Amino acid sequence: MNDCERIVEALGIMKVYEMGPEKVEALRGLDISVHPGEFVGIMGPSGSGKSTLMHILGCLERATEGTYLLGGQDISCVSDRDLSLIRANQIGFVFQTFSLIPQYSVFENVEMPFLYRKETRSEAKRRAERAIERVGLSERRNHKPSELSGGEMQRVAIARALAVEPLLVLADEPTGNLDSETSKSIISLFQELNKQGATLIVVTHEEKVALHCHTIYRLLDGRIINNEGRT
Repeated sequence: MNDCERIVEALGIMKVYEMGPEKVEALRGLDISVHPGEFVGIMGPSGSGKSTLMHILGCLERATEGTYLLGGQDISCVSDRDLSLIRANQIGFVFQTFSLIPQYSVFENVEMPFLYRKETRSEAKRRAERAIERVGLSERRNHKPSELSGGEMQRVAIARALAVEPLLVLADEPTGNLDSETSKSIISLFQELNKQGATLIVVTHEEKVALHCHTIYRLLDGRIINNEGRT
């Protein structure tokens, strides 16, 4: 893939949930493009469709209608098994709740994604160590989540997402459980990772996070109401 191609190309994305006899339109014809190395924010109030959109972009759900290309591959055409491989190999996830395994160390948590991949043990170890170093936690590699601060736990979650060297990193409210000072450090980390070439999509309701994005998509009632590009 060259720089002029898009990592994400979503056209006419619709998502309809059937709630008994009723049909609920969560997304209503969204168009989104993300280029390599871009830092994109998705904003909107609760119920606007942010999380549903992230689930579709992260290949956790399929769109009811529309076309979604990830790295040029049409996701609608792949089997469920191949979809799980795409998630494991091409997408890194960062969640608001960290989603760390309490009994595992920092290193073991970061190494977890390699259980679903074919790298050798030594290659998995190298990538995990590099990801931990990138988020500044090398000295905490043997600590358990209970021994870490909230900001450190989020850094572990970010390292886990980076370890597989994904095509795309998706973050869902990554500062939602953090105080303001810790949030600033996580935002700075995302900025630094983006400068290093990471392609990021961050779902957030916080303007202070969106200020650092190249492009912001604002959602309301399942539609994009504004698309702001920044230099």
